Amino acid sequence: MNEMKDLKELSVEILDLLKQEGADDAMVTLSSGSMTEFNVDGGDLSLLRTLFNDSVAMMAIKDKKKGVISVNSFEADDVKNAVKNCIEAANSAIEDEALAISELTENEDFLTGITKFDREKLLYRIKEYMDDVARDYPKIIIEQLIVSYGMSERCVANTNGVCYTQQSGYYSLYSMFSAHEGENGTSFNGISFDFYDLDTPLIEINRQREDYERAEKELYAKAIDGKFVGKVLASPDMFAEFVGTALDNFISDSVIIDGTSPWREKLNTKVASEKLSVRCIPTDERMIGASLIHSDGYKNEDFDFIRDGVLKSFDLSLYASNRTGLERVKATSSCIEIDGGETPLDELIKSIDKGIFICRFSGGAPASNGDISGVAKNSFMIENGEITHALTETMISGNLEEMINNIVELSKENFCDGSSVLPYALIDGVTISGK
Repeated sequence: MNEMKDLKELSVEILDLLKQEGADDAMVTLSSGSMTEFNVDGGDLSLLRTLFNDSVAMMAIKDKKKGVISVNSFEADDVKNAVKNCIEAANSAIEDEALAISELTENEDFLTGITKFDREKLLYRIKEYMDDVARDYPKIIIEQLIVSYGMSERCVANTNGVCYTQQSGYYSLYSMFSAHEGENGTSFNGISFDFYDLDTPLIEINRQREDYERAEKELYAKAIDGKFVGKVLASPDMFAEFVGTALDNFISDSVIIDGTSPWREKLNTKVASEKLSVRCIPTDERMIGASLIHSDGYKNEDFDFIRDGVLKSFDLSLYASNRTGLERVKATSSCIEIDGGETPLDELIKSIDKGIFICRFSGGAPASNGDISGVAKNSFMIENGEITHALTETMISGNLEEMINNIVELSKENFCDGSSVLPYALIDGVTISGK
């Protein structure tokens, strides 16, 4: 990391400048970090670089009006200009009684992850990874591999005396790949995960072997004939996307403020299958690189979104909380854990007479009521309790609220990728269309 000016000291200076320029209340978020990145293209190491980043985001409230601005520099002149622009933005804004900054509770400094980067061992693991994939999955071509180590420090402070800092470091891997045999080829797919140490060969982390095996099978895809309503077995990532989209659509700031959410009056009421429990766990040690500081200036805490099908929390910022009179969310809504069930994945598959296994979905934004429609990608046919063949692009449609109420079962297996803990999900009542 660059030699950094103390972020706490800098935050005090910027807040003082904002007050001098007329701010009644103000908040700043300072970030400084570095990332060392290895790129592999076409099987060869193509790039090694270290990127540095400094950024300042500031918000000022003046006469019940808000100005917001950010700048990628800690230089004094750049900061002073940003302060003036922030106040000018507030002067031209509209008054809003709900504007506020977080109150002072107890400030903390957090240190998470690893602060020492082992470049030589990481390079060894990257070369080993490419050899492992080439040997074990000869039909896979890794179009691009990016493996990095990032170290960052963040400070969130405001004029109420709030000041939180977090320093964190961790590794990340991203692989974009496809399968090829002769003239046949599949669409691109991707794998990404975060990790703390280099003690394990990279190929053994997460569910990569399953992903590469499935990609090779996609070379022999077939189309579905006709249309039917049936069961969908969603991969952990796919299930998280369905649930996350539902939460965005039903409990986020905009839909709760404007009253368009069908869940607006359903706090502490059953909104999903009793099999579904969704919690946010930023303090869990499995959540690699998790932020322990909320963007509104609070300490992130673990909490339930949904418990046994009952809605326990909306996902509201401090501003939305003030607008609606409802409780603000206790953490930034990432680091999700969904409880698994009691049934092993193999038994879930055996229970399906006719359906599909879906790993990726491509569709537009859902309607306000949760209706979705799009293409099931990287997917497979399930017939008579067996996964049979890969599918050419197949359409699925349904309603997100109905889907999370039509959960037949969740797998006993839960998988962690460093930012979430997720099961497979068997969902009924989804419309599946082929040619």
